[in-house]
This record gives sequence, structure tokens and C-alpha cells, in this order.
Amino acid sequence: MKSTIRGLTVTDRIVKVLFAACLALFLTPLAALAQATHWVQVEAHATLRTAEEFAARYQQRIGNIAGFRIAGGWYALAVGPFATADEAEARRTQLLAAREIRDDAYVTDDSIYGQQFWPAGGNALAQPPVSDTQQDGNAQATADDQPAVEAPAVADAPATEPTAADAPAAETAPAAEPAAQPAAEPALADLPEETVDEARRLEYTLERDDRMAIQIALQWFGFYRSGIDADFGPGTRAAIRNWQEAQGFDGSGYLTTRQRATLLRGYDSAVARYAFGPFRDEAAGIEMTLPLGMVAFDRHEAPFSHFSEINNSGMRVLLISQEGSQSAFYGLYEILQTLEVIPLDGPRERNRSSFTIDGRSATQRAHVEARYQNGEIKGWALLWTPAADDDAELVMNTMRDSFRMIDGVLPSDMGATASTVARRDLVSGLEVRRPEHSRTGFFVDSTGTVVTTAEAVQGCGRVTIDEAYLANVRSVDAATGIAVLSPQDPLVPLAFAQFAAAEPGLDSEVRVAGFSYQDTLTRPIVTFGRLSELSGLNGEADLRTLTLDAQPGDSGGPVFDGSGAVIGMLLPRPATPGRMLPEDVNFAVSAQAIQAALSGAGVSPSISNGTRAMSPEMLTRMSGDLSVLVSCWN
Repeated sequence: MKSTIRGLTVTDRIVKVLFAACLALFLTPLAALAQATHWVQVEAHATLRTAEEFAARYQQRIGNIAGFRIAGGWYALAVGPFATADEAEARRTQLLAAREIRDDAYVTDDSIYGQQFWPAGGNALAQPPVSDTQQDGNAQATADDQPAVEAPAVADAPATEPTAADAPAAETAPAAEPAAQPAAEPALADLPEETVDEARRLEYTLERDDRMAIQIALQWFGFYRSGIDADFGPGTRAAIRNWQEAQGFDGSGYLTTRQRATLLRGYDSAVARYAFGPFRDEAAGIEMTLPLGMVAFDRHEAPFSHFSEINNSGMRVLLISQEGSQSAFYGLYEILQTLEVIPLDGPRERNRSSFTIDGRSATQRAHVEARYQNGEIKGWALLWTPAADDDAELVMNTMRDSFRMIDGVLPSDMGATASTVARRDLVSGLEVRRPEHSRTGFFVDSTGTVVTTAEAVQGCGRVTIDEAYLANVRSVDAATGIAVLSPQDPLVPLAFAQFAAAEPGLDSEVRVAGFSYQDTLTRPIVTFGRLSELSGLNGEADLRTLTLDAQPGDSGGPVFDGSGAVIGMLLPRPATPGRMLPEDVNFAVSAQAIQAALSGAGVSPSISNGTRAMSPEMLTRMSGDLSVLVSCWN
């Protein structure tokens, strides 16, 4: 008698277990096929025809070549697939040693690959990984093949030869007999210009790749925004019509032979000029498509990879890469806006994990994008002159679509030298924006109103408080030399001036807080001196003569008495043609004149009621809280 467990006999249970085991063994290869495979990406090309030509050459030489569409409308050539990254790396090393592939070939997984275009109709992503035997066999076949057969001619050959950026290194070319030179393309004027009905019938004879090439060219020039599918629906038809009208043709929506050649030759010419190509910066951990006909890699200087202008393109590129926290990410956003290459005018946007900066001026443009992810900050910047405006939109879109973060980040000291570290006007090889000049000012109320000298704001296109807050010039009194500023956004100062209720005695000690070295230091310096006269040299009642050593950056600084009350504001040293004042003679405008200027500007000054002496330490702390750096920018 058979025993039963929950309605099944023991025999039934054994049969089910054996069936499950067999089914698992049967399905194992299928599961393996579903796993990610790895490839050696050899290169990528901007045009389908060029990619097919090089795919045929590589297939003849090394085998196992597949071609896929990737981000940005590019066509990638890859060797594989391989089961693991290590196997792919071994094959890459082997091919590099044989000089069969370019030095910038790299290992990647299949996640970046889209529709396969080579071999046509194939499905390489579903193939089983290449075995070691296949690799060795392909390598041997490469050595035995003499010579390699050239790729078959393409019906519509590109107007220009492939650029050096597209081609493999020269030494990788197989020994072969000189190929016959293709016949020169006919002039556009010699090509037929069919009727609309003839153009419609001609379109039906086009191959799928020819139709896709038309869509790609229309997309490049901004007339087509949909997918590249060789299906000439309403979107493609409208794009053709709009392109025809922009070129001065009748907008029929059907291309004649001459019009098609005009479109495709124009596209090939533009592609050759930009020479877009994939760039993989292992040190920075960034991979993206760059216009290699317009910029060239220069150097690493953390946190940037610098690409300089070539061919008078008017463009430069920075790749951004650094380790950091959320606060470092926010700090980079602020630092970038202090650079000369980032114009001040333009929209900015920042959230917790990304930011963008757009800058435009009469002489330069900039666009910056950066991301914060897993303790790494990576991004890019495109810098260009107004003459390159027409190219910038296409370049930005291509860079944005192809940007990819990979392993690696620039060390903080990479590329740094003693000379560049010592220069405070440089950040990673880029000039920091510096003001025309900086002077001192001081808060006079709880909303951040500032008093400074008229000289500090004279001829300034922009005025800032502590280089961080934009300020408006509220009033200027040229006679007294007093200017009143209001921050564009209200500020809450830690302290503001308390004006003395009575005049100090002659020869009493005074102290001036000022940014003696302008924008070099972040805190003011306190200079000690004495009150020499209660008027100017010519008896001016609103002036006070001081005996102290002062620097130009101290102008606009508050003058304190022994109790910490403000008795005046330091003025710039006056011009005295034919005479030279002693270095320690300076002048201040009186507290009464300052209060009158504030009242005229609608500000109520505060009067001090303290009489006790303030220690130098307390005065230094208090003066730092109410004194500000006023900077003039142009």
C-alpha cells in the first residue's frame, strides 16, 4: 500500500521532482541567454554608410563584428558577444597587441546597444557568447587572410572620405592591393530634377537604408523629430516639405534625385566638419560623444578635463569629475559662477541631484550640466563664442544625449602644479572672475542697507555685497562722497551701525574696519589711529582728519570711537596736485553727514547709547559682523 502526503502518493512526488529537475536543466541555456553579454566596442560613426563600410573591413579581418545604433544617432561597431567582462577584456588585449583595433576601444555591456544594423537582419544580442576556440580561430584567420577584401561599394557613397577620427589607426589596415578609386560624384546641376509624380515613384524604389539616411539628415538639420524607422509617414513628409521650402524648392514633400543629393551631401559635409566621435575618459569616468573636429583633449586639471579649441571652431569643452558630498555639489555650483568663462546673465537651476547653468554675454556663451550620484559629481560644460551659436545647439544636444557616467573619478590633486595652486585668480586652470575694484561698506539697519563711498560704485555695471548679493545703488551724494546701497534680496545682518550721540574728543583713539587687501581676505582688518582734527584741511565741517595708515580697500569703512559707536566713514585719499600729504593723513566724513544722507534715502539711522569702552577683541568681532565688502563689476 502506497503512503500519501497531502493528497499525493510518494511515487507521484518522485515523478514531479524528477520532472522539475529535467525542466531546470533544459531551461538553463535559455536563462543564460537572457543574461547581459559583454562586447569590445571598437569605434562609432556618425553615418550609417561609413559604419557599414568599416564593419565590412573589420569582419574580414577579425570576425564576430556586429553593428548597433546607440545614443545620439550614432552607429557602433563591436566584437562579441562574450559571457564575462574578463573574457571581453582578454579579446581586447589580444586585438590591441595585434594592432587590429584602435587604442580607445573598450569593454561594455549590451545595455547601450539598440537596433542592430550589421549584419542586416541579424540578432547578435541573442547569440551565445563567443568561445575561446572561436577567438583563436578568428585570430588565426586574420593572420592567414592575404589580402583582405574591400567592402562592397555603397550605392550612395558619402560626399567626403571618412575622417581620421572615424578610421582605425593607420597601422591596423591589412595589406591589400590598391583599391580602384570611385568615380567622382556628378555635380548637382547634372542630376535629374523629376516631376512630383516621378519623384513619388522614385521614392518607392529606395532601399530601407536610403530612406533612413534621409530621415537622419532631416533630423540633423532640425526638420525631423521622430524616430528613424524608414517609414515616410506624415512627420517625415512634413519634414521633407519644410526642408524643401527652406532650400527654395517647391514644398511637394517628395525628393527629386537632385534634392536628395543636396540633402545627403550637405549632411555628409556637416558631419565631416563636426567629426562627432565617442570619447571615453577613463580618468574622469565619463563617456560621451564630442565634436572632435572642433575640440581636442588638452589636459586633466581636477575637477576638469580640458578640451581646447581647434580649427577656429570657437568652442571649448570641460568634463567635470570629482568626489564629494551634497555640500560639495552645491559649492561647485557656486564656484562655477565665479569663473570668467561663465557669463553672469542667463538662467540657472539647481536641485538636490543636478544643476544647469546658462550664461550669455556679448562676447561669450556657456552651458553647464552636472549630476550628483553615489558620492560622485560629474558633468560637462560647453563654452563658445557668439559666432558659433548656430553650431552650439546641435553640439549640446549630442553631448547631452550621449553623456554617460562610468567607473572612475579625477583625484583632487590631478594636474595641479605649485604655480597654479598658488594663484588665487585661477581655479583648475580657469580664471576666476575678479571685480574692477573692491571697497568697504557697513550695514546701517536690520534689512541690510549699506553705506559706502561714492567712489566704490562709480561706473559700475554691477555692485555686490560680499561678492554674493547683488545690490542696487539707492543714492549717491557726490559732495560728501556717500553712497547708500540696498540689497536686491533683504539681508539680516548680525550687527549694524550705532552712530555716536556726541563728538569724540580731539586726539582720542579711533579704529577703522576695512578690507585693506580688497577681495583677498574674507574678514575686515581693524586699523588703529587718532582723531587729529574735527574738520578738513580747509575747514570742511563735514570732514574729520585722522592720523592712521590706510589702504584703498579701507575706503568706506566705519570709523569707531572707544565705545564702538560709529563717528564717521573713511574716505579715499583726496587728489592734491602739486602737494603730497603724509602717508598717515586720511579723512572721514562725519556721522552727522551720514545720518543726513540716510534720512534723505528713507532710512532711519540708529543712535548709540553706550559709553563704556569696548575691548579690541570685542570691537574686532563686532566690526566683522557689520562691515561688508562692496565690489564693482564690469
